[in-house]
Amino acid sequence: MGSIKPDTPAIKTSFLSKSYRTGKGSIEALHKVSLEVPRGALYGLIGPDGAGKTTMFRILATLLLPSEGSAQILGMDTVGGYREIRRRIGYMPSRFSLYEDLTVEENLGFFASVFKTTVKTNYDTIRDIYSQLEPFKTRAAGALSGGMKQKLALCCALVHKPEALLLDEPTTGVDPVSRQEFWQMLSRLKESGISILVSTPYMDEAAMCDTVAFIDNGRILSEDTPGNIVASFRPALWKVRTSDMYRLLTDLRALPHIRTCFSFGSWQHVTLEPEAAVSQDSLEVYLRRKGHTGIRIEAGTPTLEDCFMETMNNLRNE
Repeated sequence: MGSIKPDTPAIKTSFLSKSYRTGKGSIEALHKVSLEVPRGALYGLIGPDGAGKTTMFRILATLLLPSEGSAQILGMDTVGGYREIRRRIGYMPSRFSLYEDLTVEENLGFFASVFKTTVKTNYDTIRDIYSQLEPFKTRAAGALSGGMKQKLALCCALVHKPEALLLDEPTTGVDPVSRQEFWQMLSRLKESGISILVSTPYMDEAAMCDTVAFIDNGRILSEDTPGNIVASFRPALWKVRTSDMYRLLTDLRALPHIRTCFSFGSWQHVTLEPEAAVSQDSLEVYLRRKGHTGIRIEAGTPTLEDCFMETMNNLRNE
């Protein structure tokens, strides 16, 4: 297996665009996306469904051709160097794509053979993950739990000892404990020197990345470390809760000087316009007049999700 120069990004895109033709014209899934994933980094691509994440991953995995721009993996162009790239990356699509009628052991053996290697040869690469699957090695993949399926898919993506991993929403639909275990595995893989690009809709997962990029409508909205993104959050943030959360959302959005209001679990997160003439006490009075009970208002600490919503709001107002 070859190596790349230390200063060469593991993954790089330059003004990458992709459009799909439809009966009514064309849809642009990616628009001039430029990003770099350093060697040995854990880089998160964060965005809602339909943001362009899967299109990006399919181009990087050499399964789609870009409409414009370019993409490089390990210093090789995804169009001209697709054969070598496929040998040196691991790709885990968003949908479980292994053979459900084959056993755990048979799936892993098959993928090893595709890359002209064996499970035994590269067992050290998958040891930590496969040790959890080994008791079920004779079970059909289709009979595994969601978390176990994802661990098997990760093993199959690693069995040929790749230099870079492309993981498209690997924990969607997986229980919280399995999600946490999966990300602990990614941290260990990163420590071993593997470069990882991962997409996720979960902001708690995004916080574990070295760098995150917000993407929506095929465009990169912002890019930085999770800590820097949160530190750059400027509006005053309040957490509000009453006994009628749905009506609360409507009443808050109708109040002047409220910049944004979104549901976050059991709270509504509210940001205020600069120099807004409203206090927590006056907000409580307003809500009581609207008939709300069980009112709680607290100062909030911004999260990555707050930052993403604020970025979206800024773009809408431009």
